Amino acid sequence: MSLSVEITKNLLAIKAVQINPHHYFTWTSGIKSPIYCDNRLTMSYPRVRQKITKAFIHMIHQLDEKPDVIAGCATAGIPHAAWLADELNLPLVYVRSSAKGHGKRNQIEGQVEKGQKVLVIEDLISTGGSSIQAASALKSEGLEVISVFAIFTYGLSKASEQFAKQEIPFKTITSFDNLIETLINNGEIKQKDKEELLMWRDSFK
Repeated sequence: MSLSVEITKNLLAIKAVQINPHHYFTWTSGIKSPIYCDNRLTMSYPRVRQKITKAFIHMIHQLDEKPDVIAGCATAGIPHAAWLADELNLPLVYVRSSAKGHGKRNQIEGQVEKGQKVLVIEDLISTGGSSIQAASALKSEGLEVISVFAIFTYGLSKASEQFAKQEIPFKTITSFDNLIETLINNGEIKQKDKEELLMWRDSFK
């Protein structure tokens, strides 16, 4: 069993990701969705978070360039960035959604230097907005963003378009499609459910 499949099953087991094709969840934005994702729960499960770190390291091995620094997106990306940086013995920084309104008014916390290659860690990619915002803040300080890594993606076309437009590579451990396949293989949803779920995802704007 691949690490991606293991982590997919783990996310479902701890209810970090839940899919219900019959009773939709309501997102904070008010959007009705058959999927609910809260990867913050992975923090409470050492074996799961260790697998996530291992998967990120494997993904780094596949990069043409290697990072000089690991950057976590506030807030949910920070712990996974910290565990990864610690495992790789690399510097860690984190990026706020906006600059602080007091003190030194930092948006990037930690020490960075122009020309450093940085890997951005996020917990979840939906439209890609927060990840791209973090990457843009790092670029504005003269760093080279080599990629954005996340645990999970909804697989929305808008995200792919946004990352392509900004010329920022991104990769995730698992995805909406992987979850659906796991649920099908486990007999937890039917083929008709799968088709409806994919239709929802593909029509999402």
